[in-house]
Amino acid sequence: MTGLIDIHTHYVPNGWPDLRADAGPDAPWLRAETESEAMIMMGDKEFRRIGADCWNAETRLLDMDADGVRTQVVSPTPAFFNYGRTGEQAGRIARIFNDLALEIVAPAPDRLIPFCQVPLQDTDAACRELERCLAAGHRGVEIGNHVGDQDLDSAGVETFLQHCASLGVPVFVHPWDMADSPRLDRWMARWLTAMPAETHLSILALVLGGVFDRIDASLKICFAHGGGSFAFWLGRMENAWHRRNDVIGTSEFPPSHYLDRFHVDSVVFDERALRLLVDTLGAERVMVGSDYPYPLGERPVGEVVRKSGFLSETERQLITSGNAERFLFTS
Repeated sequence: MTGLIDIHTHYVPNGWPDLRADAGPDAPWLRAETESEAMIMMGDKEFRRIGADCWNAETRLLDMDADGVRTQVVSPTPAFFNYGRTGEQAGRIARIFNDLALEIVAPAPDRLIPFCQVPLQDTDAACRELERCLAAGHRGVEIGNHVGDQDLDSAGVETFLQHCASLGVPVFVHPWDMADSPRLDRWMARWLTAMPAETHLSILALVLGGVFDRIDASLKICFAHGGGSFAFWLGRMENAWHRRNDVIGTSEFPPSHYLDRFHVDSVVFDERALRLLVDTLGAERVMVGSDYPYPLGERPVGEVVRKSGFLSETERQLITSGNAERFLFTS
């Protein structure tokens, strides 16, 4: 089959049951503006304006056809993770959104692949919801890059990742809940600086936290936004591991040893950045992602990959579809 596989897109349902009695007055809800526009609300605060491309399969498919996209992975919008609530509350909310996600993708099950969300703050509940969703038709799971002050090397998250590995479930890690500082209030700085840093920290936690040493190597895990700033600073991490091993030497090997343990998406918007990813991780570890349908995403999808002259046709095929086919469909 021809066409791109887009590993990184999001959905928002066109409304959901009132969550305020369960999750409090700041619970998310959708304020309809028109038939094709709405505002995500967090209590009484406006969060993000969205359109029908968030919930309407026909709209998504038209955009996919225009961009040459064969298949989309459709993942939750991280604002709805609810990791700050109790595990029981987050579990009930996850079930609502996961079931609504299946309704969104139902018109095109061969082209729209749903990833679920789980109450990651409660490991047992997260594993149960994952299994329920897999039985219902979800293919994988999207998780946030941290739960409160706990990174991906926390015991509970590691247990969940090991469970994903045992089930052969692909995991997509998306940054969320970035640092709150007035210095980040200008220029969308949380998205331009804090978001890449969060993803970098997530990969660092799996490496230096020793998770990749302990967890099954079959784990399929991909990081959004090109892995954040990780590729650029790999040399700095490598140098620190060798020179200050007494401080950061909790991993069995230096950071460069673990580059074959994870994937990243390609949504870096610049050929020079894509070249760095390919040079650092290898073409077999990069997959097309767009962040569709949000304004900071890439349109046309995969444009940088298509136009990057340094890629061989074999490398381009791996990045546009081959790697994702293995990530999504092989055990």
